[in-house]
Amino acid sequence: MSDGTPPVAAVLLAPGETSRLPNLFDHWLAATGLPGRYLPLTVQADDLREVITALPKAGFAGVHISAPYQKMVLDHADIITDRAALMSGANTLIFRRDGKIHADNTDGYGFVENIRQNVPGWNPKAGPVVLFGAGRAARVVLSALIEVGVESIRLTARTRPKAEQLRSEFGRRIEVFDWLKAGNLAEGAAMVVNATPLGSRGYTEFRVPIDGLVSGGVACDLTIDPPATRFLRQAASYGCYTVDGVGMMIYQSAPSFERWFGERPPNDDATRYAAAS
Repeated sequence: MSDGTPPVAAVLLAPGETSRLPNLFDHWLAATGLPGRYLPLTVQADDLREVITALPKAGFAGVHISAPYQKMVLDHADIITDRAALMSGANTLIFRRDGKIHADNTDGYGFVENIRQNVPGWNPKAGPVVLFGAGRAARVVLSALIEVGVESIRLTARTRPKAEQLRSEFGRRIEVFDWLKAGNLAEGAAMVVNATPLGSRGYTEFRVPIDGLVSGGVACDLTIDPPATRFLRQAASYGCYTVDGVGMMIYQSAPSFERWFGERPPNDDATRYAAAS
């Protein structure tokens, strides 16, 4: 901060929510030796505007926004990045020194950077991508894949109208398939992405045949609990590259840490352990 006070940041959560971000940021602050704090703050939806307005005055450098509030916070921002507008939500608010609130979304960056760091020589144009899901996570994936040049995306979701809506927004590179007929979608594909809750703790397993993936194919699961899902373990047994949700969380959080605390954080085994705890 300009007055020498150590910066403070937080994640804003809806009632009943939890987050692993405080563990990750506490680890990074300890690992870098930088001063500062990162807090979990539970906020009622009706109080969101008041809290966001008050936090900069309390010395906060910025906040992360949990999924239920990511669209709402756009109404309280002075500056909205193109990627936050495209994703219809912000996962990060930066409280600028000129008093303006800057809304951004680093989810797509985290998704792509996680793949690039875990798949040597990854080529977005290697072949079709199969995407399961049509919620906010799927929107993030679609936006990121199109931005890096993926030419064909096979999209399926249990609620087909939601998938059709995404196709109408993101365009001709997307082809929508019925959920019940999605068993062979991975045939000849270069990547399969699970952007549904399936496979997460408390949900049924995500089961999809992936033996049809091209050689060197990629299996990506946005689930973080557990990090090593059945889907990823199966993909690894077929020789696929596997990319998990914990890595995505780390890469999407690193730019915020650097912005708020002044140094790029490490990404090592200890970081993964902290993020997954």
